[in-house]
Amino acid sequence: MKAKELPGSLYHSARLRLSKPAELLRNKNTIPVIVSLTSIESRLDTLDIVIKSLFSQTILPKKILLWLNVGLKDKVSARLSELQNTIFEIRYCDLECSHKKLVLSMVEFPSKPIVICDDDFIYKPTWLACLYQDYQQYPRDIIANEVRKIRYDKDGALLPYIKWSYVRDFGVSGACYMGVGYGGVLYPPKCFHNDVLNQHLFLSLTPRADDLWFKMMSYLHGTVTRRAREVPGKPIPIAGTQSVSLYLSNVKKDKNRDQWLALSKYYNFVKF
Repeated sequence: MKAKELPGSLYHSARLRLSKPAELLRNKNTIPVIVSLTSIESRLDTLDIVIKSLFSQTILPKKILLWLNVGLKDKVSARLSELQNTIFEIRYCDLECSHKKLVLSMVEFPSKPIVICDDDFIYKPTWLACLYQDYQQYPRDIIANEVRKIRYDKDGALLPYIKWSYVRDFGVSGACYMGVGYGGVLYPPKCFHNDVLNQHLFLSLTPRADDLWFKMMSYLHGTVTRRAREVPGKPIPIAGTQSVSLYLSNVKKDKNRDQWLALSKYYNFVKF
């Protein structure tokens, strides 16, 4: 977290902690989408803040599902558990990888669009509405608030992940664009290659990079990724949640590049 982000993070965390769920949920329209996320033990104590930020949306999803490994069942705080209601539900599974936030919800709700988000951010009130309004116009596309372009050099060699540039324009789409999960990504029904649920493959090829797995699965199916036309601003990081992060290995050690190369080799993919 950047130092300039800390005051806003502390303010909004405290505001959400003090808010009552019933008041956040009152008199809101519901849309037919599923919001799905997962978490790790070190972030369980702040997850109630994330969930309340989802309750604070201008429109509500049909369901918010939090998928946790079964080993965390006795470590969930009462503060988080007591938030469960007709919209929010905690479910447990054997998977430990981050892929579970999408693949398991796909199995449960195969005909519904699924929006994934991260477990260490506060999402702004129009976050879900912005994704959904573009889904209504482009129901076959993946809609993402934050998008990277997978890039190669002039000789066709894959560049390091840190050089996969963020897409700055709004409302644009492309085969080489990849939705970045932390900003929120809406996946429409039936947008993936048949291998998408193959645990052996995603655990062996992309054990720590669910974004890359879903990108390859969507590309092989012919689905494009589109950046939302209206983005409500970057989500607010929650203080104290960044000490354990996939960023440390996937970006700083360039493991994302290694995992995309593994995918490319397996599926005989050369470049966009």
